[in-house]
Amino acid sequence: MASIKKFQVTFDCADPERVARFWCEVLGYVVPPPPKGFDTWDDYTRSLPPERQGAGFACMDPTGEGPRLYFQRVPEGKVVKNRVHLDVRVGTGLVGEERLAALQAERVRLEALGAVCERVLLADEFNESCIGMQDIEGNEFCID
Repeated sequence: MASIKKFQVTFDCADPERVARFWCEVLGYVVPPPPKGFDTWDDYTRSLPPERQGAGFACMDPTGEGPRLYFQRVPEGKVVKNRVHLDVRVGTGLVGEERLAALQAERVRLEALGAVCERVLLADEFNESCIGMQDIEGNEFCID
């Protein structure tokens, strides 16, 4: 039987640190410590050639359980819908109006951070409610 592998989720974006700090707030993640030999990330960034400064930033689950998120600067803007997206799981185990209330409360919190609501999908006979959102650079994610 194969062993379970750790993985990282990588986002293309224009402003890696800004997007990483947004996701830290969304998920309760933290910025990892700077590389050895540097007191701060700013010190590390200043040590890089100008074209590499601000080119990447990461955040991580402080418990070590969730995947590391990495944000890399790319020259092109977002053009089409993401083929992979994150589901922020706040309604697990909840159904009906209780679930929708939990999702809406998280929607309000995330909109205050700069997220945008795309659509609210209400429960039907097959699926529970969920909310489609966009992060601060337009990447899709769901509140589920």
